[in-house]
Amino acid sequence: MACSVHFFLVFSLIFLFNFSVSQEPVLPKAAIIPVSKDPLTLQYVTQVLLGEKLAPVKLVVDVNGPYLWVDCAYNPLSKSQNPIKSCSIECSMAKSSACTMSFGTKSCTLQSENPISRMVTSGNLAQDRISMEFEDGVNSGFMASIDNFLFSCVPKLSLEGIANGAKGILGLGNTRISLPTQIAGTFGFFQRRFSLCLSSSDGLISLAESSDVSLLGGEISRSMVYTPLISKPSGAGEEYKINVKSIKISGKKLSMNQENIGGAKISTTVPYTTMQSKIYGTFVDAYIKAATSLNISSVAPVAPFGVCFRSKGVENSRMGPNVPIIDLVLQSEMVKWRIYGRNSMVQVSDEVMCLGFLDGGLNQRAPFVIGGYQLEDYVLEFHLGTSMLGISSSLLMEQRKCSDFKLPKKIS
Repeated sequence: MACSVHFFLVFSLIFLFNFSVSQEPVLPKAAIIPVSKDPLTLQYVTQVLLGEKLAPVKLVVDVNGPYLWVDCAYNPLSKSQNPIKSCSIECSMAKSSACTMSFGTKSCTLQSENPISRMVTSGNLAQDRISMEFEDGVNSGFMASIDNFLFSCVPKLSLEGIANGAKGILGLGNTRISLPTQIAGTFGFFQRRFSLCLSSSDGLISLAESSDVSLLGGEISRSMVYTPLISKPSGAGEEYKINVKSIKISGKKLSMNQENIGGAKISTTVPYTTMQSKIYGTFVDAYIKAATSLNISSVAPVAPFGVCFRSKGVENSRMGPNVPIIDLVLQSEMVKWRIYGRNSMVQVSDEVMCLGFLDGGLNQRAPFVIGGYQLEDYVLEFHLGTSMLGISSSLLMEQRKCSDFKLPKKIS
């Protein structure tokens, strides 16, 4: 614990006096980052300004990514970019293992994994200027820059499978050099937290000291339920997982052991929720039975979905089609994540809708991965310091969407 506090204090000192704002010097209270959904890959993409001339860089959002990595060939002439040496303080912050001197080089190297292709490549840790939109609790729309932002330069082959035009990954994981930690360290946020609000069109990421100064508004935070984030035995946990004790469909609990479900991973790079085959089989059998009781007819599946229904005759409301409600029961029966038709059904044609939950196979890394489609139009607030996750009810209940919030310029 003392080591973690030491690193955070050192990190704060490194960055606190190395930022500049393009207008009057005000102390930012929140960073606002627009997010759009790529219609081809179904990935969520954003844009930051990076390098000496603050060139726009399109990135895929990975909520579990340990840091920002980018193909630095996008801007090879940035004179403000500085390589990080092995065994430096910055290199130690980027690595969980003890530093080692690589033979023939003194560069700080990191192994970066593409969350889409699963390709792992070696990159060099570097510093450069990054800029994004901030607000100070009253005003929004001014740009602020961090001069010594840490990220990894990777080879172009690392980009395989990510959205067209994207040059890397924006990592929001719980690490010492992820974007939330660097923002908190730079601007003196006592609490490391960020909010995620995804949409089928435009959403946002808000990195703030307090929910009350973010664009999401304090009223949403006050309506949230909270559940612990699961950490590794070492106390570290760059990936975000929550404990799902049981699953209910139309109020009826599925007959499976809690151990079979385990820690459910939250993902922004998996389009739809996936389950290990054993969990999936029990889940779809119960769902089809519940749908049949509502006179909803099954039809032939449409890839990649394994279960589809005839949508004709199914009533629609602001919560989506009137289909069985799914509850993910968390640490108690009173704390649950309720999923309505909007986030469970995918309309694939005028007459067919499919269950947006997929069979991840027998060897899926995590038994249960909650995908991006199920996250849309909910506000998720990640408290890194206290290892808690806040989950709002569906914004559609209040006739709102994540795309309703005031956003910076749309990503092209």
